[in-house]
Amino acid sequence: MPDSEDRNPDPPLSAEQEAQASSLTAADIERIDKHLLSEASHSWRKVARVIGWTMRAIHDEFPGIPDVFYARRIKHLVRSGALEAAGDLGRMRFSEVRLPSPKSDSQ
Repeated sequence: MPDSEDRNPDPPLSAEQEAQASSLTAADIERIDKHLLSEASHSWRKVARVIGWTMRAIHDEFPGIPDVFYARRIKHLVRSGALEAAGDLGRMRFSEVRLPSPKSDSQ
């Protein structure tokens, strides 16, 4: 049986984390989004995996930016249509994302 923490949604950013995230430039956010998309695939991948691999790749550029900020960016990418989602995006360990399938012009 999973522990009770697994049933809780991802926490919101703390005031300190929110301040750190607010210091990111539009170019920084674009770079983070680009990396998140590069870790996605046309097959379903756990959101936690996509975030973890992204954080590992760009940690030195954005130290102190927490996983919940990256989860917020995943939600944005889903809303914008850059990613498709399954599961509960409020719980990164219980959701998956994938790149949208290319649309066929022949239909």
